[in-house]
Amino acid sequence: MSLSSHFMHFKNTESLAFLAGSLFFIGFSYSHKDPKYPFVKEATSAPPILSYDYIVIGGGTCGCPLAATLSQGARVLVLERGGSPYTNPEKININNYVNSLSDTSPSSFAQQFISRDGVLNARARALGGGSVLNAGFYTRASLRYIKESGWNETLAQNAYKWVEKKVVFEPPMLQWQSAVKNGLLEAGVLPYNGFTFDHLYGTKVGGSIFDKEGHRHTAADLLEYADPRRISIYLHATVQKILFKKKKATSLWSNFQRCIWGHTQSILKQKSKNEIILSAGAIGSPQVLMLSGIGPANHLQAHGIKVVLDQPLVGQGMADNPMNVLVVPSPVPVEVSLIQTVGITKFGSFIETASGLSLGHSWPEKLKGIFEFVSNQSGQPSMFPPEAKESVADTIRSLANPTLKGGVILEKIMGPRSTGHLELLTTNPNDNPSVTFNYFKDPEDLRMCVEGMKTIIDVINSKAFSKFRYHNMPVQALIDLMLHLPVNLRPKHPSAAFSLEQYCIDTVLTIWHYHGGCQTGKVVDHNYKVIGAEALRVIDGSTFYRSPGTNPQATVMMLGRYMGEKIIKKRFFQGRK
Repeated sequence: MSLSSHFMHFKNTESLAFLAGSLFFIGFSYSHKDPKYPFVKEATSAPPILSYDYIVIGGGTCGCPLAATLSQGARVLVLERGGSPYTNPEKININNYVNSLSDTSPSSFAQQFISRDGVLNARARALGGGSVLNAGFYTRASLRYIKESGWNETLAQNAYKWVEKKVVFEPPMLQWQSAVKNGLLEAGVLPYNGFTFDHLYGTKVGGSIFDKEGHRHTAADLLEYADPRRISIYLHATVQKILFKKKKATSLWSNFQRCIWGHTQSILKQKSKNEIILSAGAIGSPQVLMLSGIGPANHLQAHGIKVVLDQPLVGQGMADNPMNVLVVPSPVPVEVSLIQTVGITKFGSFIETASGLSLGHSWPEKLKGIFEFVSNQSGQPSMFPPEAKESVADTIRSLANPTLKGGVILEKIMGPRSTGHLELLTTNPNDNPSVTFNYFKDPEDLRMCVEGMKTIIDVINSKAFSKFRYHNMPVQALIDLMLHLPVNLRPKHPSAAFSLEQYCIDTVLTIWHYHGGCQTGKVVDHNYKVIGAEALRVIDGSTFYRSPGTNPQATVMMLGRYMGEKIIKKRFFQGRK
């Protein structure tokens, strides 16, 4: 790998802020041009001189709609640490959902990590961010959430519609999904609200970013809205840190290795309203702030980082909505489906389902291998206990089929109330930080999980779902099955077989809806400007206090469009003045 040093400088009315990033890329293994967008290129192909009004760090679920919108009125540079989903579209097809998410190769769109809670998780590293990896469900936040976030309701609804025109479809709702939908109604999750993007109590069918052929449409598709003359996106570009200095600086230099050494100068136009915007996600944004010297002073000093701003709330409020599931083998074939129907309960749990997933050969062994891989990457001893390895061997023999003939029914709690924190392990931006979510620390979270699991059991036992049940396999057998799967690194207790409270604690998984770390009112203000800094914003899910709606991706994409419009309109108004 080659190392490039970037220095981005721009003038502010009170301070000079400039971005010093380091780009890490494999110079010979990627095509310089993206097959979809001419303005998306490898970092190694940057031209000699460029100038920008905004620099967006992270071309993810929020960064893509944000940059596309900003480009309609300004020059925008986007630095994305991952690759393009368009180079191999089949990789993100619905049939490759599990394989793509569990890929541990260097070119993977997923970077796995294990939280301090012992739960396997993943960060996206691709143009389009988490929308390249997720289960595709699209549903808006509630009107209450929008109001509590301080967003203008009309502008937010318009931003949702802007997203939906490009990337959202009505799912087909075949037999498995329909059976779960009817089972939810039979279990009392009423009323039935039909197909809708709105967050309403009861059972509904939501949108999907998968079309009827199973092709995924990611946030990167929203770049179709961008002005190609005013946007540049560089892939495999990992920003190392942001620097702040009170002296004039206007250029960006990149050293990179092709066949010979070269350099690039990029100029950020010297205007007071030009900004750097962090959209690196709930893990990346607080990590980059800390690497830049904005965070808890003692923690930064312990890593040899010069403190620019002592901000103890950076990295705090980290939360991940816990997910608990039951795997349900089916005596009849099932369709391949990801999340399409959802039960929105009044007790705070959301019930969803997926079926017919292609898991690959010996998938429990593969899951164990991922745990081992991530543990080795951290440089720490293996976190996979010997007793779990023995359990894996038994599981492999019973679940060797590469395609799940059946499905999973899951519950996710709203919120959550339980929160944790993020800390640096190293000063290498490519390394995962240490993250603690404290699943079920708040007893109210555990109560919601138990109620959600009871609803799942009612759905499985419903008449509507009976076609997909082995009648000699009671729910207790499904619970026992989950307790023998290597789903996480948490200790297993015998009582989990008959206590839903312990079952929730022992078998908790992530649904990849983590958020926090740069929360509004604490780290950023309500315009998403970093408090105590100039010309720097954070706009992404790291600013959330709780996950919006049943699934956050719709609102994260909406936020990019919403804030892009606000920034550009203010820029234009100030320019006219």
